[in-house]
Amino acid sequence: MAKVIVTVAPTGGMASKAQNHNLPTQPGEIAESVHKSWKEGAAIAALHARRPDDEATCNAEIYRDINRRIRERCDIILNNSTGGGSSGDMLVPRPDGLFESSFEERLKGCEAGAEMATFDGMTFADVHGGREILVVTTPSRCEALAKRMQERGIKPEWEVFGPQHILQDVTRLIEKGYDKPPYYINMVLGADKGFQGAMPYSHDILAAMIRMLPPQSIFCVSGIGPAQLPATTQAILLGGHVRVGLEDNNYYARGQLATNEQLVARTVRIIKELNHEPASPAEAREILGLKAV
Repeated sequence: MAKVIVTVAPTGGMASKAQNHNLPTQPGEIAESVHKSWKEGAAIAALHARRPDDEATCNAEIYRDINRRIRERCDIILNNSTGGGSSGDMLVPRPDGLFESSFEERLKGCEAGAEMATFDGMTFADVHGGREILVVTTPSRCEALAKRMQERGIKPEWEVFGPQHILQDVTRLIEKGYDKPPYYINMVLGADKGFQGAMPYSHDILAAMIRMLPPQSIFCVSGIGPAQLPATTQAILLGGHVRVGLEDNNYYARGQLATNEQLVARTVRIIKELNHEPASPAEAREILGLKAV
């Protein structure tokens, strides 16, 4: 009977309350939603910070507030994003009319004491809210972010959107010793409508990407929108771990807005129906090689 790590991604850097009134954006709301998700079986919280006006940020003080509130409630693994989002402090206007995601702001996601942090080691265009946003993570920036995580004792969650992201900088940085096995690689599928270079979800695409993973890797799968349910179910069948939550998907079913805890509860039911068990935070830390809390 396998232990499956369930990650809840409660907020993200793009969704808004206008799209789903259940979306938690402020520290107290995020902590409460994460606590409910933990009670349903989530072992990791993949966290994004928002400003008081709900715009995206990587402000370390806001992350610290979120982390503290969550830790007062439960022992879930804290994973702070260094991706940020598509608004607010993350946006830097460019003279060519485009916007660029602030790399300096992204680095602040490493400064709030989290056990893990998402590592988006790729360069792509994010099309959101009528803007084209360049997310520039050159090889030297990848190196700077990897060093920052290593210096802070943070385990990377290597987030990839296509095969090239696995085969290029993720593999290069792992081979240079910026992480210790097992390497935790989160494959995000179905983001192709918003991220140039991202892959849609299909059984064949996911199976192919799994075959490309570096040795001693374990994988997590995140599916965007309607891809969430089939992609995470396939991940369980293929021996992986899963991420669900309102960062990726606003709906429980067609026309029915979801809550984070509903999405976690459904995933845990599927895991159990497939004769596996959701990993507790303590078990997930052991699987990932993290220190006990």
